[in-house]
Amino acid sequence: MAIFTGAGVAIITPFHEDGSINYDQLKKLVDYHCENGTDSIVICGTTGESATMTEEEHLECIKRTIDFTAGRIPVIAGTGSNCTATAVELSREAAKAGADGLLVVTPYYNKATQKGLIEHYKAIAREADAPIIMYSVASRTGCNIEPATVAALVKEVDNIVGVKEASGNISQVAKIMQLTQGDIDLYSGNDDQIVPILALGGKGVISVLSNVAPRETHEICAKFFAGDIAGSRELQLKAIPLINALFSEVNPIPVKKAVSLMGMEAGGLRMPLTEMEEVNAQKLAQAMRAFGIQLA
Repeated sequence: MAIFTGAGVAIITPFHEDGSINYDQLKKLVDYHCENGTDSIVICGTTGESATMTEEEHLECIKRTIDFTAGRIPVIAGTGSNCTATAVELSREAAKAGADGLLVVTPYYNKATQKGLIEHYKAIAREADAPIIMYSVASRTGCNIEPATVAALVKEVDNIVGVKEASGNISQVAKIMQLTQGDIDLYSGNDDQIVPILALGGKGVISVLSNVAPRETHEICAKFFAGDIAGSRELQLKAIPLINALFSEVNPIPVKKAVSLMGMEAGGLRMPLTEMEEVNAQKLAQAMRAFGIQLA
């Protein structure tokens, strides 16, 4: 059984003015998602600015989110690192804290060969008592998980169960599904490709869009699973202008701005991320209104 089906939110991390994590607001955001159709909370991913967190902050954020969610929906903890030992430690501790699953990005900067990726993921899986979703996003990491590597890991390692595919390459996704005979939990890592990936046998999406449109993102998946392909497609296409606006600057710059525009405290960004350019912020607000989102 998949950790979740539907729309998991790659949730933002709200900060105080001094840059510390605003846990009171994080709880409010978790409650908001639990009450508005989100199918899973994905904490400490790219959208959560995990790259700027200390290990202590990273684990505290995971533990608090598990407590805040209180079993209402699954919590998946981002525990990847370009250092295998760090990824092992984060993954082991997140599993002990009660995370329902782990999202483990490929090593970045130093990268890895496909052989190195196999050893990296096996090392994490040996130490972490939780199902693992690999995260392939070469545009950020410079390191792609080839379909044969995905298939080998899913077949050989019991607790490696899935992949978040953000390559943007539908042919690669199709190859993964062919090599695994569909026996893998496949999630879209791109909000503009939810329906195409569901059509290939995907279980859902790990979504930036869900931060501001949780009900609609859930419905894209729910309608598809219910057989209303036309309704799912209609929602997907309606969301494209908003998705484009949410990625008009580096994620999570626009989505934190969008959350703030809705009147939900998001706080600033940690350097090297900077505030959204005003011209892009205006376009984002326009796209949000056009989609039907009420601004504060």
